[in-house]
Amino acid sequence: MDDKKQSENNDLNTLEDQGTAVNQEGGGVVAPQNQPKKKRKISVMALISRVNIYLLFFILVVVVAGLIVFIGYQRDQEGSGQDQIGTERLTAEELQELAQSDTRIGDPQQLLTVESNTIFTGQVLVRDNLDVAGQISVGGSLSLPGITVSGTSNFEEIQAESLSIGGDTNIQGQLTVDGGIAVGGGGSFGGNLSAPLVTAGQLQLEGDLQVTRHIDTGGPSPSVNSGNRIGSGGTVSISGSDTAGTVTINPGGGAGNGAIANITFANAFNQTPHIVVTPVGRSVSYYITRTTTGFTIHVTQSLSSGSFAFDYHAFD
Repeated sequence: MDDKKQSENNDLNTLEDQGTAVNQEGGGVVAPQNQPKKKRKISVMALISRVNIYLLFFILVVVVAGLIVFIGYQRDQEGSGQDQIGTERLTAEELQELAQSDTRIGDPQQLLTVESNTIFTGQVLVRDNLDVAGQISVGGSLSLPGITVSGTSNFEEIQAESLSIGGDTNIQGQLTVDGGIAVGGGGSFGGNLSAPLVTAGQLQLEGDLQVTRHIDTGGPSPSVNSGNRIGSGGTVSISGSDTAGTVTINPGGGAGNGAIANITFANAFNQTPHIVVTPVGRSVSYYITRTTTGFTIHVTQSLSSGSFAFDYHAFD
C-alpha cells in the first residue's frame, strides 16, 4: 500500500508540474482552469518528412520525362535505321568461297565493301544502276546500247556508225570525214575552207571573189538554129554551156544583114542576163538581142563564104 501511494503522489506531482489539476475526490484528471495556451512547436522530423515527399515527387516526374524522351529517341533511331544500308566486310576466306560458288551475299539493305584491288577474270553482270565515284578506264572495246553524258567529256578517238547531235557541237581540233557530210541548216566557218570539189545548188558571196586558177563552166549545152539571113546552104552550130561557149557560123549564099543565129538557153535565167559576144576569125559588124531564155546574133553586112565564130559569156 505504501508503494502504491508513493506512486500516486509521484504522478500527481508530475501532473502539477505540467500545469494540470487533479481532482482528489473523483480520482480523475481535469484540465486546469484559466491556463494560457501554449504555441504548437513544429517537429524537425515532420518538416524533413514533408520535404522528402516533395523531393520524391520531383524525382518521379524527372524519371517519367526521361523515360518518355528515351522511348521517343529509340523510335526515331529505329525509323531512320530502316533507310540506312548496312556494311558487310568480306574476309579473304569468304572471297575465296565466292570465287568457287554462286552464293548470294547479304541483301539489298546491306553494303558490300571491298577495300583492296579486285580482278574479275570472268564476266560481270550488274542488274541495277552502276555508280562510279572515280574514273573508268577501259582497256578494250566498250559496247553500249545507249550513252547519255550530262557533263563535259573528253574522247581521244570516237568511231561511230551513226552520230546524232541534238545541240551545239564545238570541235577544237581537225575534223576528218571519210564519207559524205550533209548539213540540213546553215554552216559557218571562221577560217579557210579547203576542198578539192565543192558542189552547191546556189553560191552566194558577200565579199569579193578571188580565183587563182581558171574558171571552167559546165552544164548542159544550149540549142541553136540558123537565122533567116544565114544564106542558102549556110549552117550554125554551138558548143559550151549557158554561161559560156562558142557559136560557129558557116554562111551560105546571100547571107548577112539580119539574124544569122538564134541561141536558146538550156535553163532560163531569173532575169535578162548580161551577154558579151566577141567575133572570132573575122571582123564583122554585128549586134545582139537578148531575153531570159536566150539571145540572137544579128549582122549588118553581107557575109562572104568561109567559117568563123562568136564567143559568148552570159551572166545573170
